[in-house]
Amino acid sequence: MSKPVLRGLLITAFFAVTAALLIPIHVPRPAFIPGFAPPPDMWPRTVAIAGAVLGLLALAAALLRSAPPEPVDHDGSSPLRMAMRLAGVVAAFAAFLALVPVAGFVVAGMALTLAMILMTGERGRHVWIALLAIGGPVALAIFFHSALGTQFPQGLFKPFGF
Repeated sequence: MSKPVLRGLLITAFFAVTAALLIPIHVPRPAFIPGFAPPPDMWPRTVAIAGAVLGLLALAAALLRSAPPEPVDHDGSSPLRMAMRLAGVVAAFAAFLALVPVAGFVVAGMALTLAMILMTGERGRHVWIALLAIGGPVALAIFFHSALGTQFPQGLFKPFGF
């Protein structure tokens, strides 16, 4: 099995498990939802379904590729080093989940975004990294709070209002 096929399968499986198992268990759905308000699981489910569709598209693109891709210079990563990278990503998401109830979505989102940027190996564009890591979660929280009325966990930062 080639890496692109495996990648498509893993992406699809991750988002399918999230949509089918994790969201129904961890996102409570109230018995009554006013007609003008979306249910609390609407956006997580939308993102999970979109991710699964993108994984299926990546899988289809990998299966329909006619010629093998050009060889890529190997970066010298051993299987152990790749496993450590995966463990780092899993640890970053676990830290995000643990930090959300305490510090709130915005601060936990900033930490997760910064960790993911640094794990990609980017070290040179400090201004862009700071703008993306700080501005991205703030912009998401403001947009979803003001445009859609979505409430995020605020943690210890309730005075900010989002």
